[in-house]
Amino acid sequence: MTMESMLTETSSAFGLSECREVARRLFDRVSAVVRGRDDVIELVLVALLADGHILLEDFPGSGKTTLAKALGEAIVDDRPFDVKGDIEAFRRIQFTPDLLPSDVTGTTVFEPATGTFSFRPGPVFAHVVLADEINRTSPKVQAAMLEAMAEKQVTVDNQTRALDDLFFVIATQNPLDLAGTYPLPVAQLDRFLFKIRMTHIDRASELDVLRTMRARKTGAARSMPAVSRSELLRARSVVEDQVRVHALVQESLVDVATRLREDRRVLQGVSTRSLVLAVPALQIRAMMYGRDFVSSEDLEALLPMVFQHRLELSAGAEEARPVIRDALGPVLERLARATV
Repeated sequence: MTMESMLTETSSAFGLSECREVARRLFDRVSAVVRGRDDVIELVLVALLADGHILLEDFPGSGKTTLAKALGEAIVDDRPFDVKGDIEAFRRIQFTPDLLPSDVTGTTVFEPATGTFSFRPGPVFAHVVLADEINRTSPKVQAAMLEAMAEKQVTVDNQTRALDDLFFVIATQNPLDLAGTYPLPVAQLDRFLFKIRMTHIDRASELDVLRTMRARKTGAARSMPAVSRSELLRARSVVEDQVRVHALVQESLVDVATRLREDRRVLQGVSTRSLVLAVPALQIRAMMYGRDFVSSEDLEALLPMVFQHRLELSAGAEEARPVIRDALGPVLERLARATV
């Protein structure tokens, strides 16, 4: 049997049920550590499997680092050590005003013993990167992150180095403490698939956090099945090939975007890039809910998360969600009637 036929056979044996199993294992691992955030965890997994990035608006102590670290530890790099090189499972970057681009991407250093220069990779060389308080650093550092997020590569000393195919950014910003911050430019916001606003968890979940504190500290979740890097990449490919996106769904995406651009409450509408990024996310959610096709239910659940941070509203319009809901309602109703 040739190598090509072996790869084909392996790929054909990996279907949507195996993709759902991968998502379930990831969800179980992360939810065992992060309590009361099941809705957020689901969106994070959709973004990861859809090859997107997420922006969290949260308060200090809400579990963002725990979530990102648990996700990174749930992924096992099954490549040989000499192939994966310096890629870590999880890295955290605390963004500050004095941070430099080289603190993020890495730098070239001179080795006196050999008389040569060598590259020391920065924290972006990881599967899961937590960019903590990303709006507290300068636009120059934000631009360095933009290249990494958009192209999965960094350029240091005019040499471009590729990041891992699984590179996934969870960025955070505090919605209240805005003193001394640098608001993210539209181009950077457009690179995030979702913007998720986290609120305080309910009473029962907070009690659960306190009751399970010791078990979580001792790493009880690490005994649960993990997910390999190759399984995640294969799941992305399988979902793209096997979850159908009907032409009516594509038309609905464009129609919602058009309605938003024409709304008097909107100064700047959503980009075409946002529609392109939305498609794999819709496919992933359909797969996670046991379907091999994208439905109006997926659009209703995800499009507000995809669009809300991309809209620039006019004076007097404070919230993006009502605007999105007004644009989405008639389109979903038409889609539902067409698919009955």
